[in-house]
Amino acid sequence: MARSQTSARKGEPLGDFTETIVDIDVTSEMEGSFLEYAYSVIYSRALPDARDGLKPVQRRILYMMADMGLRPDRGHVKSARVVGEVMGKLHPHGDAAIYDAMVRMAQDFSLRLPLIDGHGNFGSLDDGPAAPRYTEARLAAAALTMTDHLDENVVDFVPNYDNQLTQPEVLPAAFPNLLVNGTTGIAVGMATNMAPHNLVEVIAAARHLIANPDATLDDIMRFIPGPDLPTGGRIVGLDGIRDAYATGRGSFKTRAKVEVEQLTARRTGLVVTELPYMVGPEKVIERIKDAVNAKKLTGISDVVDLTDRNHGLRLVIELKNGFNPNAVLQQLYRYSPMEDSFGINNVTLVDGQPQTLGLVQLLQVYVDHRLDVVRRRTSFRLGKKKDRLHLVEGLLIAIVDIDEVIQVIRSSDEAAAARDRLMSIYDLTEIQANYILELRLRQLTKYSRIELEKEQEELRREIEALEAILGSDQLLRELVSGELADVAEKYGTPRRTVLLESEAVSPTVAASMAAPGPKGKAAALPLEIPDDPCWALLSVSGQIARTSNQEPLAEAGPRTKHDVFRSVVKTTARGEIGAVTSLGRMLRLQVMDMPVLPPVNGLPNLAGGVPAKEFITLLKGETLVAFVPLDAVLAIGTVQGVVKRVQPDYPLNREDWDIISLKDKDAVLAVEPAPEDDTDLVFITKQAQLLRFSAANVRPQGRTAGGMAGIKLAAGDEVIHFGAVRAGDPAAVVVTIAGTNGALPGTAPGTAKVTAFEEYPVKGRATGGVRAHRFLKGEDTLLLAWAGHGPAKASSAAGVARALPVEHGRRDGSGVPLSQPVEAIGPSMAGAESGDAAH
Repeated sequence: MARSQTSARKGEPLGDFTETIVDIDVTSEMEGSFLEYAYSVIYSRALPDARDGLKPVQRRILYMMADMGLRPDRGHVKSARVVGEVMGKLHPHGDAAIYDAMVRMAQDFSLRLPLIDGHGNFGSLDDGPAAPRYTEARLAAAALTMTDHLDENVVDFVPNYDNQLTQPEVLPAAFPNLLVNGTTGIAVGMATNMAPHNLVEVIAAARHLIANPDATLDDIMRFIPGPDLPTGGRIVGLDGIRDAYATGRGSFKTRAKVEVEQLTARRTGLVVTELPYMVGPEKVIERIKDAVNAKKLTGISDVVDLTDRNHGLRLVIELKNGFNPNAVLQQLYRYSPMEDSFGINNVTLVDGQPQTLGLVQLLQVYVDHRLDVVRRRTSFRLGKKKDRLHLVEGLLIAIVDIDEVIQVIRSSDEAAAARDRLMSIYDLTEIQANYILELRLRQLTKYSRIELEKEQEELRREIEALEAILGSDQLLRELVSGELADVAEKYGTPRRTVLLESEAVSPTVAASMAAPGPKGKAAALPLEIPDDPCWALLSVSGQIARTSNQEPLAEAGPRTKHDVFRSVVKTTARGEIGAVTSLGRMLRLQVMDMPVLPPVNGLPNLAGGVPAKEFITLLKGETLVAFVPLDAVLAIGTVQGVVKRVQPDYPLNREDWDIISLKDKDAVLAVEPAPEDDTDLVFITKQAQLLRFSAANVRPQGRTAGGMAGIKLAAGDEVIHFGAVRAGDPAAVVVTIAGTNGALPGTAPGTAKVTAFEEYPVKGRATGGVRAHRFLKGEDTLLLAWAGHGPAKASSAAGVARALPVEHGRRDGSGVPLSQPVEAIGPSMAGAESGDAAH
């Protein structure tokens, strides 16, 4: 290094100069400079102080905003103004770094308890904030507890960078900010990464530690079981959390909160309402699309972000038909940020030295800091009270003879003489005498002895209380604990993150994972839905669903809503069935499109189904009549008494076709599988005529045929029920419900009659049948009728269960009065299954 020295004056040419070259060891220079830089980064930038949990830039922002008077009850100011004040007075670095730190303290998805109340675009998990000239800010209510009592000598103040101003070395911090809000920072040779926690839990643990200084980690973890992330989500596995709490280092897995929902009648989806900490929806969508394009993820048809301000995060992942939602979710956890890992590294500054602390040590450092803050605050207040008491006592002495005091002051040549005379005459101290001299005359005379004596007593009580706190460690700890409790009550919120010891799975998922895999490990969930046997169900209230297996649908437990069935079809999860409409159309349905029934008491519950109108597109005036298998001979009955058995020669390249040619004003009433000739077909009309005849009398026809005469109808009569019953079935019954023609549905219960099916004789096809129900006075029609394998069940049109009489009607052939209106009759679970199996 060269240095020149010259005595040349300004304007004169340079003369001779002496050059001095100093040799410096590069290794020593590099070591010294690097250590200075590293220390500056560690102490002055990247690592937080364990006491208030703030880095220097964060501390300076909060202090300067408090000094500017930016309180929660005042208006916002431009963020650029705050950044300028901080940069010019306390933090001589770039404005971008200051604004970034300010923005993070205002983001509710970054901090569990934000310290700045931001107004404007302060960014999101996927986008950055607006420029500081466009945003506004003020202190949040919780930040006031961080800066309160700074004017009461609670912390040390140090000079700023140019020694013109002072700044607090640490903030008083009325709550454990480091644990509540966490932090992250990268220094030189070390880094810190601390997870946020719940304020109520952390304060409860701190209060327990205040009361029990020897508390163990297990004691503290009873209050703080784990982190509480601002964005909620799930934490899976708590072993890593305990390691981090014990040693200061550890990791845990976070997962999104996902629900399987039926998006439409045919489409299932995964709905994400909470994501892992610091993971945004756009990042998730991008990674999912990349994984789908790379063939790592299958079964996903679309991803839609429905997030808004009113409803919060809602990410809808639509699934293709035939894929297991839980298996797809496992893939998403593996190939997308919906599962993330958070590494805890509790490196923080303690007395200016970086240390890695466990949970108990972190709380202990904060508790010691808070005890010191309250002790210093109490000492400061005690000094102020004593000073005021000293002045009040001087006033009490002077007010005894106020006129003489005034005369002494007026007769003195100068203030010093007046002070000396007051001190000698009334035995006052110099401070008391100066205070009396500085008072205006009107102030001195307005004082009353009673008021001063009252203030004196109050000051003495306050001094006694403050001295008691300083003289008792127990009282000091109780005071700190009480103040912490007030903060928790004022700013505490419920826990957002759910803690799971292990991955929670539904019973269905657990059963599918129970099969052992290679080397004894649990087998992974099958990605696609297996072609397992199941039941396709259609209720009389129009609900559609399928079961998860083909277990017997035996009756058990109380009645449930929608448990009266119109059709029960044996099929498989990847199979196809037919849906017949009132216009004689048959539609091909994919069973896997149907929602799977949630079991209740081990039985399927059709309350989890979907309405037929949302699942099947029907024409105007068309209704869904029945579900049928595609490989069986079907018996069709119409409103005008036409019967037809149709062969299963359906087209393979069409989704819908006609299975009967109907006459004008005729409609399909019911369709039943009738492959065997020993099956009896049954018509029941409004005028209570029942015709039972053998299916052997109806030859199977092709799809375009119009059928043949089934029952001979009287004038004005029409069919209200058509069914197929196995001949000789001892459990078969006939249910008829009579009422008044023209009455509004559900206005009158009517009378019901339950009769054994075998009591009705077999007649020839195309005849009028026999009388099935004798009408009582006021009755002139059958409202409902049904024949089939019992026991029969009844419900309202909305699917609510209704009771039927147990007895088989009166001897005269009339029915038994009902207690409630019945608007639908059909087989129960067991009855529908048995009837279907019979065919």
